[in-house]
Amino acid sequence: MIDGLVKDFSPSKAYARQHPDALTDTGLKRAVNGLSLEIHRGQVTVLLGANGAGKTTTLACAQGLLNPDAGTISLLGQNPWGASPDLRARVGIMLQDGGLPPAVRPIPLLKHVARMYSDPLNVDEIARRLGIDAFNGTTIRRLSGGQKQRVALAAALIGRPEVLFLDEPTAGLDPQSRAVVFDIIREQRQAGVAVILTTHLLDDAQRIADYVYMIERGSVVLSGTMDRVLMAGSQAEKTLTFTALPGLTSSLIFTPAQAQQITLLEESSGFYRLVGDITPQHLAELTAYWAQHKIMPGEFELANRSLEDVFLELAGREIR
Repeated sequence: MIDGLVKDFSPSKAYARQHPDALTDTGLKRAVNGLSLEIHRGQVTVLLGANGAGKTTTLACAQGLLNPDAGTISLLGQNPWGASPDLRARVGIMLQDGGLPPAVRPIPLLKHVARMYSDPLNVDEIARRLGIDAFNGTTIRRLSGGQKQRVALAAALIGRPEVLFLDEPTAGLDPQSRAVVFDIIREQRQAGVAVILTTHLLDDAQRIADYVYMIERGSVVLSGTMDRVLMAGSQAEKTLTFTALPGLTSSLIFTPAQAQQITLLEESSGFYRLVGDITPQHLAELTAYWAQHKIMPGEFELANRSLEDVFLELAGREIR
């Protein structure tokens, strides 16, 4: 449970000069601004937000790595700042940068971590499952980003945590490794573990999340179950994608009245995205046009708005 979390940092001189309006009255940069959220056992909670939104700072405070400036945090009934060894033994943490010692090989490192717990996982088994045994002869510093992620995840799981924090757990992973990580996260959820993760991969979030918090400028701007989040904002909008010959426009396909309700984009040659309040009449006019001109689309998919659509609507398209 996090209630009213506030965390400020001293900005660089350059940032202070360029963004004076972003500073507090005392000249600090507010990374987290009155943020509140609840985490439940047996649930995967995903924090989403653009770079600099406050996600990692929020996790660091929740993990006891940073001391909040205001607000309260309860982690398994205790304040995580200055937590006891007993509390830390019940929590697994995978940091965004790994936090792994660079000169050690992966499996010896995991066996060292395992000795800190009374009932650790079998290191050889988790190493095999995550494919760590295949690169155990290499030190951490020489591993690829995805390989380091797998080692960091194994280290977070070793102690059989009741709460599992995962910061960008699938970043840099190949499809096979991502599938294994998803399976492990589901297993943790089924075992009653509270899983909290951040990711910039919105398809991953939509695939795994039970509950979502969207964070913008240090505050929660939208929260709820995945179906509720996907219905937020422009609820009537749907997206239809299809492939056909290049050069199609909405004026060629739809009557003027129907064309006003939708937008047809040719995102690349022959790949189209139809967005808006799509009705059965739009589908009828589109398929009639295809039939008249003997066009058979290569792909055709109609879907409600994606998590990416909702995210961009709330956070905007500006790069930060």
